[in-house]
Amino acid sequence: MLKKSKYNIIFDLENGESKMIANSLYGAADVLNSSEYGQYQTDDFSDPMWRERGYAVVPEEEQQAFQTQYMDFIDSRDTEEIQLFFVPTYNCNFGCDYCYQSEYTSSASVYEPAVVDAFFDYIGSEFAGRKKYCTLFGGEPLLPNEKAVQLVSYFLSKAKAHGLETAIVTNGFHLKKYLPVLKESLIREVQVTLDGTREVHNKRRPLKGGGNTFDEIVEGVDALLNAGLSVNLRMVVDSDNIGSLADLAAFAIDKGWTKAPGFKTQLGRNYELHSCQKNGQALYSRVQMYEELKDLIEKHPHILEFHTPSFHFVKSLRDNGELPAALFDSCPGCKTEWAFDYQGNIYSCTATVGKQDEVLGTFFPHVTKHDDDIEGWQDRDILAIEKCRDCNLALVCGGGCGSVAKNQNGSVSTPDCRPVKEVAQTGARLFFTPDGELRRLK
Repeated sequence: MLKKSKYNIIFDLENGESKMIANSLYGAADVLNSSEYGQYQTDDFSDPMWRERGYAVVPEEEQQAFQTQYMDFIDSRDTEEIQLFFVPTYNCNFGCDYCYQSEYTSSASVYEPAVVDAFFDYIGSEFAGRKKYCTLFGGEPLLPNEKAVQLVSYFLSKAKAHGLETAIVTNGFHLKKYLPVLKESLIREVQVTLDGTREVHNKRRPLKGGGNTFDEIVEGVDALLNAGLSVNLRMVVDSDNIGSLADLAAFAIDKGWTKAPGFKTQLGRNYELHSCQKNGQALYSRVQMYEELKDLIEKHPHILEFHTPSFHFVKSLRDNGELPAALFDSCPGCKTEWAFDYQGNIYSCTATVGKQDEVLGTFFPHVTKHDDDIEGWQDRDILAIEKCRDCNLALVCGGGCGSVAKNQNGSVSTPDCRPVKEVAQTGARLFFTPDGELRRLK
């Protein structure tokens, strides 16, 4: 006997009559008119469409489909590329009012080549045969003093010698100083943050002790793109600066950045991670942020030339006509992501790096591992999290962030629940008409 699939997600389109149904296990999404939705509500699955699309299933067959896809996911993750973060310092020349690392302390001001050597020895042994790349993270990895320049140059030369690309996450203030080094290295991309146009950004991301930063960063982005290097421009969003998104998009378009082959963007939701923000009232929930983005894009469609939000699976549905693969785990910590710092410590990811109670071992001066803690991170997926096992949103949410879950609940084996239905509904109402056609945004 056919029953509704466990993984169906249904929400209203703009007129409140048409519904969108989506199922990530079977990769299907359709618009239901009132008659079709009536059939669904009354379990009338006589139309073959319901079973063909996976919305009505034999439960035992669905369980088998789940297990098959889950095993394929595990197999593919075991061969997926690994991102290896290295933190050369927790120091920073910026005084951002939302910095989650502001309370971190450093036991030393600089790192030495021996630490870099140990890092590459460790990853060469620990991740032998795996595809991987490095990312310089901070603090601020690109500080201006000559010692920092020498050590970053040494790190990049070692990465190149090992055939590894390096990405860099930087505030962008000293990009021009580092450009000669970057041009000689294997650089995957440089992530730079602009939090709006000049006035807004300078207020949020000043130099420590005061001083504007916008113009210097813009010149650095220009220099990178002109040198053929890839730039990932990030805007950290909350209610204090989201109103500047349309102007920042217009600025980037006018600069010609959005036409550059190596240019892409991301929006980061500003949220409380480890320590309290100075202005917690400015923080958005996920639903609030995406609803605000929808309103802004409808008023200023040129934003889409700069950045298109994912709205979970809705962007993929709009761009590719299909849903992304089922997400059995959204936390990469200790699986496809690891973090290391100049003090020789090992962490699960960028959200935990620098927290002394999150250390998972050392790679310098000696190699040590906290195997039980590491296994806890590696075992985390929607089957290991009890609340995820029967959740119809699990294959889109993937259990959320392990670090956030641990902060909130005391264990990585708990969920960081995402408002999948609400966010997807917001995106569907932006991109699709009530009859399922793509909307023309003018």
